[in-house]
Amino acid sequence: MAHPKRKTSKTRRDKRRTHYKAAVPALGVCSNCGTSVKLHTVCGECGYYRGKLAVEKEVTA
Repeated sequence: MAHPKRKTSKTRRDKRRTHYKAAVPALGVCSNCGTSVKLHTVCGECGYYRGKLAVEKEVTA
């Protein structure tokens, strides 16, 4: 099995890792209540998805 002849420098290692970064999630607006929601998910505030009720939310008084 091959072994490296020299230690990989921190700069060279970090240049290779520049593409490992977190992507910003795509956000949309809920059509029912207007809050910002991650795309393709049920709204956490009102429980609607694409204009239809998907999850019943309890009303806290």
